[in-house]
Amino acid sequence: MTITSQTGTTPSPTPARKPAKQKGGGFLRYLITRFLLIIPTVFILITVVFFLMRVTGDPITAAMGGRLTPDQLAIRIHEAGYDRPVFIQYIEYLGQVFSGNLGRTMSDNRAVTEVLVTYGAATLELAINAVIVALAVGIPLGLVAAKFRDRYPDAVLRILAILSYATPVFFAGLLLKLIFGVWLGWLPISGRADWQTELALTGLQNPSGIYWLDALRSGNMAALGDVTAHALLPALALGLLTGGVFLRLVRTNAIGTLGREYVEAGRSRGVSEFRLVTKHAYRPALIPIITVMGLQIAMLLGGAVLTETTFEWAGLGFKLAEYLTARDFVAVQGIVVVLAIIVAVTNFIVDILAALIDPRVRY
Repeated sequence: MTITSQTGTTPSPTPARKPAKQKGGGFLRYLITRFLLIIPTVFILITVVFFLMRVTGDPITAAMGGRLTPDQLAIRIHEAGYDRPVFIQYIEYLGQVFSGNLGRTMSDNRAVTEVLVTYGAATLELAINAVIVALAVGIPLGLVAAKFRDRYPDAVLRILAILSYATPVFFAGLLLKLIFGVWLGWLPISGRADWQTELALTGLQNPSGIYWLDALRSGNMAALGDVTAHALLPALALGLLTGGVFLRLVRTNAIGTLGREYVEAGRSRGVSEFRLVTKHAYRPALIPIITVMGLQIAMLLGGAVLTETTFEWAGLGFKLAEYLTARDFVAVQGIVVVLAIIVAVTNFIVDILAALIDPRVRY
């Protein structure tokens, strides 16, 4: 028997409940989408770099012009295929890049991949050291600034943060060299290590190229001390550039967290301010750092060129400056393309970490 309502109409049937969305579906879709975005990003970067390098002409004329006769120059250009239409060169270059062939340098006739392997570890070491400095400076000082909001320590730290990321990295490097290397004489001002240390570390079986890691692996504490002394000033010059950004981010997020109801409830129960800052405000303050880490990696790699040149740190940035001086556009093109790919992949990894920490990012 059908039951009707007081109005005499039959109630509409209850709509079927939609199946619950699978928990991992959103994350998997997000993961695939972000990964696929790497392809057009890298493609656009490769295209931009290729055509920018061709604005001033072919690489051989740029590198050898004035050192070869016009006939010799024409022969070299023809042999390298740079007298063909630019679009044909571009298609061939794409094929080389996707096959892992980035060409050979014009100035020293080395495979670009060999240059990347030889000097890439030094740049990676510098980037790791700089990130350690940035985190060690930005997180605790950001929490201190949040604790003393709108008071004297906060004002001083905010000014220092602005100065740290507004000061050109080469100027900061020169200033650090002058103070700690020349005036005080505490630290070395150039190179990655003394020649004895370099000889000992490069002579190891299967060295990683990251000196402090190789020193730890071999148990050579004297080498570790020498490497650390050489790494301090470059790491400070580059790390403070990002540390100022982290300080501002941590301060802003920690202030928001310290104003939440659960923090006020803890304060009313007599929880110490130190515990409130280090326990309740610490973890939420890390979220913005992770989300902007990809952008900061690009900044670090850009700053590495100036930092390595300032401190004669034999990494990719140092070699890139040398190749630019020599107008070796083949080498410059290959190094810049690889750095661009590193930035794109790093942003992908950062996006995944952000999605794991904050599920709202996935949707």
